[in-house]
Amino acid sequence: MIDADPALRPDPLPGDNDRALRPQGLSEFIGQAEARANLRIFIESARRRNEAMDHTLFHGPPGLGKTTLAQIIARELGVNFRMTSGPVLAKAGDLAAILTNLEARDVLFIDEIHRLNPAVEEVLYPALEDFELDLVIGEGPAARTVRIELQPFTLVGATTRMGLLTTPLRDRFGIPTRLQFYTIDELFEIVSRNARKLGAPAEDEGAREIARRARGTPRIAGRLLRRVVDFAVVEGDGTITRELADNALTRLGVDQLGLDGADRRYLRLVAENYGGGPVGIETMSAALSESRDALEEVIEPYLLQQGLIQRTPRGRMLAQKAWRHLGLAPPKSANDLFS
Repeated sequence: MIDADPALRPDPLPGDNDRALRPQGLSEFIGQAEARANLRIFIESARRRNEAMDHTLFHGPPGLGKTTLAQIIARELGVNFRMTSGPVLAKAGDLAAILTNLEARDVLFIDEIHRLNPAVEEVLYPALEDFELDLVIGEGPAARTVRIELQPFTLVGATTRMGLLTTPLRDRFGIPTRLQFYTIDELFEIVSRNARKLGAPAEDEGAREIARRARGTPRIAGRLLRRVVDFAVVEGDGTITRELADNALTRLGVDQLGLDGADRRYLRLVAENYGGGPVGIETMSAALSESRDALEEVIEPYLLQQGLIQRTPRGRMLAQKAWRHLGLAPPKSANDLFS
């Protein structure tokens, strides 16, 4: 099993749901400029027409603001917000109970929508298209179908695995929106704002040091900020300086690129055991004692975004930048390939 620093994993942790740090409206939301601009239009149009906004699908790596944007949509529309997740909706009746309690124009958010039970997904189709619910009552020859009229509502789905969505479900979302990794400047704004909300003075260079190592992900930036604040309170005067942030993050095992021990072990395995690759993902999974999904969803997206690895038909390969970061000399063949 990979010994990963939980502070650098983009999946939610109990301490992440601090409402004080979450933006409450689109005007407060930093980053995702194109998505925000489009959502502003769609929200305003729905308000002027007094209709439910079209169904929306947010997809992209975890920790980029899918849940926050769904909450903002409901808040900007002035409607109720209901939240559930794909694995929780085990039976059609679970979904029916939620849908029949929605009021007109309400927002229903389904996280991990790619993990919906196929039987539940079938029930969802007419609800999305016609705001109708077809339920089968009874069993065998006595079974009958009952149609229930629903209030018009907006479904907001979120997924980190767009490719796992079935085509019929994907096609029923009128507003598909991909969320991108954040720039250092955007994360700097987020860290600076959140430091003020936490009552922890942060010098610009201190906030930027945290932003630089946050893997392009606001959720991770928030966690790192809290840990650095701990160091500032105990070992400093409460102010986040560049030196203090650098020292704190280094002691937490977060390097200059934002990589943790799990990332570095991944890179070193490819470099030292397989000469820089190519090496298949199943081999990587066995060697690291980690599931293929964990590697593809948690470790690799940031390594790919940073240009540290490449996915090829033959397997994973290290790029020149990875060799430099590890302080290792690449084999001549790898050097030629990426020069």
